[in-house]
Amino acid sequence: MVKAVEREPTITPTVTPTEDKADVVLSVQGVSKKFCRDLKRSLFYGVRDIASEIVGVKGGSQNLRPQEFWALKDVNFQLRRGESLGLIGKNGSGKSTLLRIIAGLIRPDAGIVEINGRVAPLIALGAGFNPILTGRENIYANMSILGLSKQEIDRRFNDVLEFAEIGEAIDAPVQSYSSGMAARLGFASAIHTEPEILLIDEVLAVGDIRFRAKCHRRLQELRRQGTSFILVSHQPQLILNVCTQAVYLLKGEMMGSGEPSAIMNQYEEDLFSTGKQDKLGAVFIDSKGEGKSLGIDIISIFFRDSKGKIIESPLTGESVSLCINYKAYENREIDKVYVSFAIQEIGGEGNVVLRLSSFDDGEPLDVLPGRHELQVHLPNFALRPGLYTMQIYIKKDSLYTLDFFESFRFVVKTNRTMVQCLFYQPRTWSSVKKSDG
Repeated sequence: MVKAVEREPTITPTVTPTEDKADVVLSVQGVSKKFCRDLKRSLFYGVRDIASEIVGVKGGSQNLRPQEFWALKDVNFQLRRGESLGLIGKNGSGKSTLLRIIAGLIRPDAGIVEINGRVAPLIALGAGFNPILTGRENIYANMSILGLSKQEIDRRFNDVLEFAEIGEAIDAPVQSYSSGMAARLGFASAIHTEPEILLIDEVLAVGDIRFRAKCHRRLQELRRQGTSFILVSHQPQLILNVCTQAVYLLKGEMMGSGEPSAIMNQYEEDLFSTGKQDKLGAVFIDSKGEGKSLGIDIISIFFRDSKGKIIESPLTGESVSLCINYKAYENREIDKVYVSFAIQEIGGEGNVVLRLSSFDDGEPLDVLPGRHELQVHLPNFALRPGLYTMQIYIKKDSLYTLDFFESFRFVVKTNRTMVQCLFYQPRTWSSVKKSDG
């Protein structure tokens, strides 16, 4: 039995600081929240719970009723002044639910949330704007809800407008805005309330690269000024760049908390621990069989070193071969194929870091009936150390795909010193003596 479940669910808007807790702006203690999958049952449970509260009957909040599930279960962490916390987890893990509880939009079924200061939630596009009102009217309404007087909003209005970069659209109804414009205005309004705690749920994924970079710079400035914030994002690099700590949620439960890179590694290991790939660096695939095959099937993918030995992880800067074992059927008229692959860094921005194609290189590869191997030799493997995923295709021509594998995951390791580089550059250092004269 979790002790936090026995406490009455509460949200305390202010806390009297003590010497030990003077810098703690948010304390989440044993917070749990359950929902019901069935709408009619959910309404019935809600009415019954309200009636129980009115008559002063304490319900058994630790017990699940039919069709209920825990969206959050016994979540604990603290946030201090100037800290930034990243919430990590797959969709449905409870991240947004936790933000809504902290923002006071919904109540926990168990546990305590203690808040010391003003909270500015940015947990949806538009940050709760009224679509009928203009951007100007929504700024005043939104910032006043967050605790500012009209005089304070007047003083900050031009700064909000300048940061949002929506120009003359400020006097148009918000319903005419694009999602990016609404997000920019919501973000600009929230940060100019000078909150102690800023809650951000995926809204920084909207907008062009220049504006997102501007938002990231402003978050760093706010953090230096003492503002704390909680960030939910599916962009691992954003969590690593912006946050000082991280919490990993899985199906509502805390799986880990601590330094962002360590928590991100734990999350990625869990994320890729299931599927056809037994381990990072090698994958073995069942053949489709002649009836379902298009003539050639990928049956395994792995790396070999310069001596031809199968290796789990390629080394940066070393000679390596990507090997694709295949099975070809005799009754199919396929004598030549092309191989292409695209590599992305897991934990990066999601961009392709390397794409190669034997078709683009004008290098058709011979195919023999039975089980054989296709190789691409890379004399200096240039990827920096990290975790990667690769898409691999075997094609008849530039368009016709015979077989593919969607996600071959592997780790690149190094025995070299690499600092501030995106790829490995082969190099030779020398000192050249010039002849006199």
